[in-house]
Amino acid sequence: MKALFKIIQKEINGGIVTFARFMELALYCPDLGYYETQKTLGRHGDYFTSVSTGELFGQLLGFQFAEWLEEINSSLVTRRSSISIVEAGAHDGQLAIDILNWLQANRPKLFDQIEYVIIEPSRRRQEWQRETLKNVAVRVRWFADFKKLKSKIKKLKLPGIVFSNELLDAFPICRFGWDAKKRNWFEWGVTVDGEKFIWARMPKPVHDLKFTIYVPKELLDVLPDGFTTEICPAAENWWREAAGVLHRGKLLAIDYGFNSDEMFLPERTRGTLRAYFRRHVTDDILTNPGEQDLTAHVNFSAIQKVGEEAGLKTEMFSTQAKFLTQILKKTLKEKSFEWNTNRTRQFQTLTHPEHLGRAFRVLVQSRCNS
Repeated sequence: MKALFKIIQKEINGGIVTFARFMELALYCPDLGYYETQKTLGRHGDYFTSVSTGELFGQLLGFQFAEWLEEINSSLVTRRSSISIVEAGAHDGQLAIDILNWLQANRPKLFDQIEYVIIEPSRRRQEWQRETLKNVAVRVRWFADFKKLKSKIKKLKLPGIVFSNELLDAFPICRFGWDAKKRNWFEWGVTVDGEKFIWARMPKPVHDLKFTIYVPKELLDVLPDGFTTEICPAAENWWREAAGVLHRGKLLAIDYGFNSDEMFLPERTRGTLRAYFRRHVTDDILTNPGEQDLTAHVNFSAIQKVGEEAGLKTEMFSTQAKFLTQILKKTLKEKSFEWNTNRTRQFQTLTHPEHLGRAFRVLVQSRCNS
């Protein structure tokens, strides 16, 4: 029996744990969780990412970030000697190096002002990132979380950009089913049956659903029995913390996701939770903990609401295709963006609706304090 199975089994201890806890251990258990052991993504990993298409994704973000940072700099009453880009969920650091390399080559004066901050709780992933970023390490700082960032930088008033790419969909989610007869939601948990994990109803929901699942009454009247959906308090809390460190600038997320209405379409009776194992999507969520990726679509309506309640203004919610195409149009005057067959292929993969263009959504919010 594998070590991670035994750890989860011990925590269940003959009872039931929430799926959020199961997912947390499966993905992040020190030394054994999926994200602690799986460094390789892309063509040779379990799933394909925007970063693994090539360096173009980071270069386009670098161009957009430069434009935003220059706008922020020009709007500050007191000029700052440094301005920040904060990335969370940097994995092996490849996106960071693609962004920084482009800025160094094409915006050298701005590059000299930038402090690149990575929020990373895992020491192992920090080691991967430090190796990738060793040539620009003088510009990079690491913090375990936003609280550590605040404690190290007193009176934090961060002008700049806080962003994540494919992070929010990896936060542990809570999974709920609809009991049409009782007209209430129940929470799915996980228990042990012999040498395998199985789904089980929690005796009562651990989370207060009054404020987390927003379904119109007329939809509840026709919602089929057993309809399953997810909520992600962890992602909402992360967005709230990120908004809290941003004094002036942009907060950006790129991720798999939907708005609230899309979460309750008839074809989503089983929710959006899925696993990636050996480059295949599987519904066998509870097998092979630590060996397969677990992910669920982000409810961007909930994330957007959290940001607006924190005082941010929503500037964009769109597909990745639209977001990157808008950047591309602005880069056409840049000699640094001479197009070749390789770049064209990368852009098509990033924006084509049958590849990554429609599946990924982009949320941009901003704060304009002086």
